[in-house]
Amino acid sequence: MNNTEQQFLKALDDKLWKAADKLRANLDAANYKHVVLGLIFLKYVSDAFEERQEELLERFKDENDDIYYLPPEDYDGNEDYQQALLEELEVLDYYREANVFWVPKPARWSTLKEKAVLPVGTVLWQDDAGNDVKLRSVSWLIDNALEEIEKSNAKLKGILNRISQYQLDNDKLLGLINTFSDTSFTRPVFEGEKLHLHSKDILGHVYEYFLGQFALAEGKQGGQYYTPKSIVTLIVEMLQPYSGRVYDPAMGSGGFFVSSDKFIEEHASEQHYDASEQKKHISVYGQESNPTTWRLAAMNMAIRGIDFNFGKKNADTFLDDQHPDLRADFVMANPPFNIKDWWSESLADDVRWKYGTPPKGNANFGWMQHMLHHLAPTGSMALLLANGSMSSNTNNEGEIRKRLVEEDLVECMVALPGQLFTNTQIPACIWFLTKDKANGMVRNEKKRDRREEFLFIDARNLGFMRDRVLRDFTNEDIAKVADTFHAWQRGEGYDDVAGFCKSASLDEIKKHDFVLTPGRYVGAQEQEDDGEPFAEKYPRLLAELEACFWEGERLMAVVRDRLTSVAADEGGA
Repeated sequence: MNNTEQQFLKALDDKLWKAADKLRANLDAANYKHVVLGLIFLKYVSDAFEERQEELLERFKDENDDIYYLPPEDYDGNEDYQQALLEELEVLDYYREANVFWVPKPARWSTLKEKAVLPVGTVLWQDDAGNDVKLRSVSWLIDNALEEIEKSNAKLKGILNRISQYQLDNDKLLGLINTFSDTSFTRPVFEGEKLHLHSKDILGHVYEYFLGQFALAEGKQGGQYYTPKSIVTLIVEMLQPYSGRVYDPAMGSGGFFVSSDKFIEEHASEQHYDASEQKKHISVYGQESNPTTWRLAAMNMAIRGIDFNFGKKNADTFLDDQHPDLRADFVMANPPFNIKDWWSESLADDVRWKYGTPPKGNANFGWMQHMLHHLAPTGSMALLLANGSMSSNTNNEGEIRKRLVEEDLVECMVALPGQLFTNTQIPACIWFLTKDKANGMVRNEKKRDRREEFLFIDARNLGFMRDRVLRDFTNEDIAKVADTFHAWQRGEGYDDVAGFCKSASLDEIKKHDFVLTPGRYVGAQEQEDDGEPFAEKYPRLLAELEACFWEGERLMAVVRDRLTSVAADEGGA
């Protein structure tokens, strides 16, 4: 993406967020996201539908297209031909074959924009029974569009959140519709320059941006469904999901699935494949207990055109596993840290606790073993957890960790810097596990035998402060960690780097009592020798220190004099 495209997206983010944020005066953050994200969803599916219509129309008229071409001579004049084209554009199968959601006429954005300005009570159309359908309110018009889409797309049934319950003014919703309409998502232009961005790219970006903003607006609650993009990207780049089944048992808004989709796109050139074809070799499975977040995830997938299986409903992952028979090639998750109230007595003898029963007061190793249970024999997984998981011996945690190491399931541990999350300051790490360290393939490249070897990466010094509160990774940071991991897996181009990475043996981990904190293994970062002999450096540094002390004493005297003067003046007054 070039600089102009980035500027366009930033300007668009700001514009749409300012428009949406006006709703906060009438709704709290937990509710107004439903209105905004619902409209973003409608805008996207309508744009994608219209793009497909334009494509189909060209193919219908293309005499070189053996499949879609409609010869004009087969019809009685141009009027009949044009009518045939319009009717053909309304054939549902044309859209499903291209993985495009069918959008009925009442749900299309052009309909919303046209009908929303009409007076309440205006007849809009007739229903199937021939009865007049009148405009009740703009929120009703939007809800009707959402309902029509659900009816026509079974996978979205019960997913799309209605907005009438929030009782928003017609004018506010109309303003939001106009703002969303006032940008060409299919033919974007920025400062007179035509951009090569597709509507899917633009609206996908906007959706992602809004999820992040809502997470910030909601604070802790928002963090239930949003994981920082850089962490998600890091995990995906390290696991490299080119093909296979991808599973997230605490999926939130589905960030790992989106990032996996982007991963395939971004690596198409270097791996010499067609991205759209390669995506057909990925299938995603998720689960989420929060009903709101479960719906957001489904909408997120729809926006991206990603086929998905999120189970029949939102449900507790431990108590109501929606994918009991799934064995995934890639499992990745950022579950809530240190959950205390997760246990049920029905879990006491659960088949998932192969490496030890997790503590009733902390779900960390429950998540880990659930993920291992769903991992295919040659699969790999990544799990974000609090740092305590690497060293705690409380209530069987130490024994479980020991079993995981002894059975050679742990592949890599990554210590993360602080301030990466919007909703917690708890230091975090990433566990990378696999069931088969003797083998493994990444596309056409074989991994080496890594049995009884463990990679430790200390990434705490990486990243930059995006603002006064949040830290982020650069693309270079992500590449540094991922490339180190891949080089170690291949056995080519890897070397231990003091203070950053270390390949440790099982014996070394035993010496540390199975504590997996990277800092214990990587050591201190080597300091570059500046070439100045110590005999010369010492007196110089001592002189600088004494000068600092002297300057400090001088400034202290100045402050005392000024305070004394101020006190004398006030006393005289």
